[in-house]
Amino acid sequence: MSNPELTALTRRLGHVSSQISTVVVGKAREIDACLTCLLAGGHLLIEDLPGVGKTTLAHALAVSLGLAYARVQFTSDLMPSDLIGVSIYERASEGFVFHPGPVFTQVLLADEINRAGPRTQSALLEAMEEQQISIDGLTRPLPAPFFVIATQNPLEQIGTHALPESQLDRFLMCLTLGYPDAAAERELLAGADRRTLLRSLGAVMSAAELQAAQSQATKVHVAPALLDYVQALIAASRNGRWFTTGLSPRAGLSLLRATRAHALLAGRDYASPDDVQAVAAATLAHRLTPVGAVQGVASASRKAQLDAMIQAVGLV
Repeated sequence: MSNPELTALTRRLGHVSSQISTVVVGKAREIDACLTCLLAGGHLLIEDLPGVGKTTLAHALAVSLGLAYARVQFTSDLMPSDLIGVSIYERASEGFVFHPGPVFTQVLLADEINRAGPRTQSALLEAMEEQQISIDGLTRPLPAPFFVIATQNPLEQIGTHALPESQLDRFLMCLTLGYPDAAAERELLAGADRRTLLRSLGAVMSAAELQAAQSQATKVHVAPALLDYVQALIAASRNGRWFTTGLSPRAGLSLLRATRAHALLAGRDYASPDDVQAVAAATLAHRLTPVGAVQGVASASRKAQLDAMIQAVGLV
């Protein structure tokens, strides 16, 4: 991609971020992290309290990119068929006809994912990992691009449980939005209703342009020295000093995908150590358990331990 083309792409992505910021105020860094995850072709987990803007962020992202959007409220009695669809016998055709579920969309908001049962979690896992679902002996592809934004409430809230490590590993990145600062909260309180603002948004990019940007992100150059740095971080996570178990090869690949996407979002066709460090916490912390911590340890503790490890490794 030539410099003018890269500049134009970066400008369009900036317009997407700016438009979402008019609805989700005071969260520019988190919005860019969400776009980074999408450009990297991954899925996003948002851990936070109800009411901080998780649903609004997902909906505004879908609208701004011209993508089909669906929201599923996960509950303890949600069945796999409620998510992926069901085949129903129709007398007129004298056969079973498949009725697709809400997973057949481009941006799926899986709200309060840690309230659902194992069977439903398994159905979502296949969709996330394989970009398809299997039902009645048939494999049905999902629309492209396909992006899951899942939210989960803190484990101390009633009816929640910790997600298994295998499912956490399927999320490329994990974020928290947190409370808005004073200026952003004042704007929220004094401004228009968020639902009204959402209805006024229009598409800034198309699905085809997004897919082209995702393809371009895979071509961002990573120098051998940067690979050495990533390997050093992976090795440090496995030495038993900071974490009970180290990062898997898939985690290393995820870190590189996010690093490339972050560089592209910044308007560069090459990645740097700054890109690695910018995405490390969101990409790695949810995959790690600090030494001596219990299951479900707070994300802040995981990130603090990861920061300590990164500082100790330094630049190789």
